[in-house]
Amino acid sequence: MPPAPATLLGAGLIGFLGYGVSLTLFVLALRHLGTARTGAYFSTAPFIGGAVAVVLFGEPITARLLGAALLMAIGIALYLLERHEHAHVHEKLAHEHAHTHDEHHQHAHAPDDPPGEPHVHAHRHTRLAHRHPHYPDLHHRHEHAG
Repeated sequence: MPPAPATLLGAGLIGFLGYGVSLTLFVLALRHLGTARTGAYFSTAPFIGGAVAVVLFGEPITARLLGAALLMAIGIALYLLERHEHAHVHEKLAHEHAHTHDEHHQHAHAPDDPPGEPHVHAHRHTRLAHRHPHYPDLHHRHEHAG
């Protein structure tokens, strides 16, 4: 006997959120945050699931769970509190991705480029030397002296 329609709908919704939306957010995070930072943030998912189990299902709060929570909180805090700023150079680059016109995206549009922001079209970055806080993301791939 096939599952009830409500069961199928529920399973489909869980799959959509747990795989579809989650995977999309993961790929976007890889692009904007970098691999290490994305991995650290997404590694909190099992812990969040455990915390939900404590609240919803009355699972016990153990010393191991509290220790894991403390270590996870310290790791995430280190990432969130990190400040990385130095003078750096962006070399000329031509590529296509969703963007808004910020310090890294100063370019003219052709008549067939999409209106509004954010938008996607092929564009060129001129060489840019500047200083601002940043993470290793799509526009900040450079070596560090040291």
